[in-house]
Amino acid sequence: MTDHVDQKTRSWIMARVKSTNTSPEMAVRRALHAAGFRYRVHRDDLPGKPDLVFTKNKIAVFVHGCFWHGHRCDRFRMPSSNQEYWTRKIQRNVERDARTAQVLAEMGWERIVIWECQIQQGLEELLDRLRTSPS
Repeated sequence: MTDHVDQKTRSWIMARVKSTNTSPEMAVRRALHAAGFRYRVHRDDLPGKPDLVFTKNKIAVFVHGCFWHGHRCDRFRMPSSNQEYWTRKIQRNVERDARTAQVLAEMGWERIVIWECQIQQGLEELLDRLRTSPS
């Protein structure tokens, strides 16, 4: 199946996809702030530029979109057009995520991923972890 918009329009649409301050990320940030936790956002001195960083606890939190990071859930659906491109793109993202996790672990950081489809569950697990973590 071919794309229903021309290449220029598709490029314009894709250029507007946000990588920071996304709706799922903002929901997690609001809930954590309301629970009394303070954090840093998008620290570019850490691998992967985590969405949230709890420096004292050495916890790096990533709020991943199911499509962009290849989460095999109901929200993930491979596009029907240009499948070769999208398969490679998502595979590179998954590989980069794995490298980031390894480097963070080598640095002594804990990496926590909250998936877009599991925000509430991931948030509860993160809150439990933060409450029991020595700071």
